Amino acid sequence: MAASRYLSPMNESKRMILGAAGLGLTPDEIAFYRGERPWGFILFARNVGEAAQLRDLTAAMRDCVGRPDAPVFIDQEGGRVQRLRPPLAPNYPPAAALGELYRRNHDGGLRAAWLMSRLHAFDLTRCGIDTDCLPVLDVPVEGAHDVIGQRAYGRDPETVAALGRAAAEGLFAGGVLPVMKHIPGHGRAGADTHFELPTVKASLDELREHDFAPFRALRDLPMAMTAHVVYSAIDPTNPATHSAKIIDGIIRGEIGFDGLLMSDDVSMKALSGDFASKTAAILAARCDLVLHCNGVMEEMRAVAGASGPLSGKPLERAERALAARRKPDVTAEAAARAEFAGYFEAAA
Repeated sequence: MAASRYLSPMNESKRMILGAAGLGLTPDEIAFYRGERPWGFILFARNVGEAAQLRDLTAAMRDCVGRPDAPVFIDQEGGRVQRLRPPLAPNYPPAAALGELYRRNHDGGLRAAWLMSRLHAFDLTRCGIDTDCLPVLDVPVEGAHDVIGQRAYGRDPETVAALGRAAAEGLFAGGVLPVMKHIPGHGRAGADTHFELPTVKASLDELREHDFAPFRALRDLPMAMTAHVVYSAIDPTNPATHSAKIIDGIIRGEIGFDGLLMSDDVSMKALSGDFASKTAAILAARCDLVLHCNGVMEEMRAVAGASGPLSGKPLERAERALAARRKPDVTAEAAARAEFAGYFEAAA
């Protein structure tokens, strides 16, 4: 993929992150991205073929918006949520396996969490992907839907915060930016937000002590993704993604997160309304960016039509987020893979 003939400043971007339909960009997608200028892109399994194809795809995305620094996101957690699979990446264990290791051996669990993220960074960067929607900082409770389940590091805030920090640092060490999710906490949700909107009825004190705690501990991370969840003790009408009370009062206020805040996928069934109205509500609630994942052109056009330019505080946060990227360290990949495997061979 040839380098772009032009460079576009970030303040010409719109407040959105978009997906694509397939393994390569169509002429319609190229024209659309060039005209509407999303701030970043996100990949799913439908976009993943082999390494050279991914490098071409991510380069084409950045070329369309004239920004070599345009972030390309992916959900590469391990367990059931892992977009790169063999031979591009091994099948990694879920977060819960790291939590079990940590329960037996704190130092070993922290090291394994760091190593797994460092290995993710090797896998992702060789394909042109530079941002991972990890760590998952949700803390499940008994009776909650298993949409989080094994994706969580544990069922207590201290374990989740400790392993989440190690995972984030492993990504940083490999030159990949982390995105913590799903702020202010998805662990109590009784429904899968891909299909319906859950309401959490816990008191504010319970939420503060349990759900918010890992996010508060990692509030210095550069990016976070919202939860499509109603917290009736705070805003009984709107999910966090659409709630200024939650974004201003809880996420920015009590939790103290001042990084770049993006919505969870606007195409999930938890949010009601058409795409223009959902996008407008997200931005009105002072979420910085709208995330749209499925690559459906009609929906993306509606999101773009309701998404204004990246400016003011959202632009400042976007600039800070990209500036947080670190140069990869000198970790040797083969040695790291052997060390990581050893933790789970010993546990078998």
